[in-house]
Order: sequence, then structure tokens, then C-alpha cells
Amino acid sequence: MDLLLNQYTNNYLIVFVFLVLGILLPIVALTAGRFLRPNAPNKMKQTTYESGIEPFHDSRIQFNVRYYIFALMFVIFDVETVFLYPWAVAYEKLGVFALIEMLIFVVMLLIGLLYAWKKKVLKWT
Repeated sequence: MDLLLNQYTNNYLIVFVFLVLGILLPIVALTAGRFLRPNAPNKMKQTTYESGIEPFHDSRIQFNVRYYIFALMFVIFDVETVFLYPWAVAYEKLGVFALIEMLIFVVMLLIGLLYAWKKKVLKWT
């Protein structure tokens, strides 16, 4: 029992050390960078940099919402790939039940794609 308790304590100690390092290292690096970098602000350094050209208007540009929709569609199907890969690797161990689950998952994604297509979300112009 004592050996088992020691093993669990050791595992938690490792997690705690990584947690502390994960918090301290960025704080130390950012603090050291703040003290080591040169700090000489002037009006020219604080202007917006546009490839060496003097800024002549507001740099904020309003993009067409279709760019965001296409990006969202990409993320959705990218996540689908992330879910499909482990399933494909462990297919032999999972059996028919996992095949049915994955088919349901893919059919739901196809329904979403068909809905987006019907609403003309995927039409570029």
C-alpha cells in the first residue's frame, strides 16, 4: 500500500513540476525581455508600419464575411479529419459498433455540408 501511495505521489509531483515550469518560464522570459530590450520611444517608432510606406489612412479593413465562413468550414472539416484518424488506426479493435458511430458522425457532417450548400454559403460570388 505504501509503495502504491508513493507511486501516485511521484506522478502528482511530476505534474506539479511541469505546471510550475509552464507558468514560470514564460513569466521569467517576458520579464527578462522587458528589462533587456532598449526602450527609446519616439513619434516615428509609434506609427503604424506599412511596408515602409507612410501611413495615409486607417489600417483597419473590413473583409467580406464569406472569408470567415470559408475559414469556419475549413476548421469543421479539419476537426473531422482529427476525429477520423484515430478511429481508422484502431478500427480492427473497435469493431462494427465503432463503424456505425463513425458513419453517423460523417452523415451528420454531410447534412451540415448540404445545408450550407442549399443556403448558398459555399457560393463565392
